[in-house]
Amino acid sequence: MAIWWARSSSRTIANHIRKCMNYKGGFMEGAVANQSCWSLLSLSHRGRPVSMPSSRGTALCSVQRFKSTVAETQLDLSSSSESDEEQSLDFPGGKVTYTPEMNFISESSNKRVPCFRVLNDDGQLIMDSDFPQVSKEVAVKMYSKMVTLQIMDITFYEAQRQGRISFYLTSAGEEAINIASAAALTEQDIILPQYREPGVLLWRGFTLQEFANQCFGNKADYGKGRQMPIHYGSKQHNFVTISSPIATQLPQAAGIAYSLKMDNKKACAVAYIGDGGTSEGDFHAGLNFAAVMEAPVIFFCRNNGWAISTHVSEQFRSDGIVVKGQGYGIRSIRVDGNDALAVYAAVSAAREMAIHEQRPILIEALTYRVGHHSTSDDSTKYRELDEIDYWKMGRNPVHRFRNWVQSNGWWTEQQETELRNSIRKQLLQAIQVAEKTENPPLTELFSDVYDHPPSNLQEQEIQLRQTINRHPNDYPCHVSV
Repeated sequence: MAIWWARSSSRTIANHIRKCMNYKGGFMEGAVANQSCWSLLSLSHRGRPVSMPSSRGTALCSVQRFKSTVAETQLDLSSSSESDEEQSLDFPGGKVTYTPEMNFISESSNKRVPCFRVLNDDGQLIMDSDFPQVSKEVAVKMYSKMVTLQIMDITFYEAQRQGRISFYLTSAGEEAINIASAAALTEQDIILPQYREPGVLLWRGFTLQEFANQCFGNKADYGKGRQMPIHYGSKQHNFVTISSPIATQLPQAAGIAYSLKMDNKKACAVAYIGDGGTSEGDFHAGLNFAAVMEAPVIFFCRNNGWAISTHVSEQFRSDGIVVKGQGYGIRSIRVDGNDALAVYAAVSAAREMAIHEQRPILIEALTYRVGHHSTSDDSTKYRELDEIDYWKMGRNPVHRFRNWVQSNGWWTEQQETELRNSIRKQLLQAIQVAEKTENPPLTELFSDVYDHPPSNLQEQEIQLRQTINRHPNDYPCHVSV
């Protein structure tokens, strides 16, 4: 029967691997490739000889590869007894035992994966909660930014309804996910957002004026007016520009994380995704790539119950998202996304593991999208108002965290009033400035793609200008030609 290789060849390979593991600077030693090499073994199911390295351990072909953090468990060939070996297969990736019983793996566990939380619904600490201590300074900043994000969403949403901007999307109900996850990271960590994480950028120092400039697409917008509103990006803040196509950022995050690993950076990549995005092919490609390459990346999934109008029960039969990580060999955790302290604790621990153990981590945050999917959506068409009100009032993450901060004596009603009034004034001023700022000139439609524009792009610009000259009344007068 044809298999990967015969048992005799398998044991020869196993012995060779043991020897390689004992070489100084060999199979499992060294942090980078110039301190280690892997032998390329010529294997065949036809029984041809196995090509072995020379006595000095020189490989037939060397490739750059970093020290594996899981290979020792996958290739633990020396601990088995001879009797065990007779009942197992040395399959690539590790030893697989045989069984005479035909048992199918259950499609799901009878018990759902528990959800980590620190605060109860009233904002009180749960006894024996496992979380890192948060200082007064950090806690107050977290709460202030959550309030700021809340007011910013309301203000820009109203601006869209007034026709002042074309599109907007809120983070209502997910403020804790935004701010708490950002607080647990460092400026060196690279963020690859989906589109409901403006709070991460807000935490990193993106100003309200910069948010307004992007939504209005004016001359001060870093995207030069070529992106839809809410498609923020900032090289200064290591925040990769938002892209509308779902889940494309996940394979990119795995690649960026592996780059950080090659450069020995003490940083990780963090990719945000919604529950609907896990149904995309890029989700699976990104997780699998990161797991195989042992890339320091955090995949943060906001499971808010709805992918636009599609309920999670119509998306997958599995126990949410957290169980998908195990299928790819990725350590995972489910956390209460409306509990700021729990999110902060989970992301802090995930970052530590991702960087120091060089591994990907999957976090599923259970939350709820209180607002409509976007200004183009009416969520009351597919879900009950009572359901929305329950999460808006009874499970509000901002109220819950405020109760905890206030119970510590770190916040007062006067501070609350002053903060909200100040943020509203700043936002209204930012909108007024953004509206008065000129739009980008026509030339910006053709810039930033090529160092030297090709002839076809030059022709398109000429044709556009000719069209404008023929129909000047159809062209917006507030855009300079």
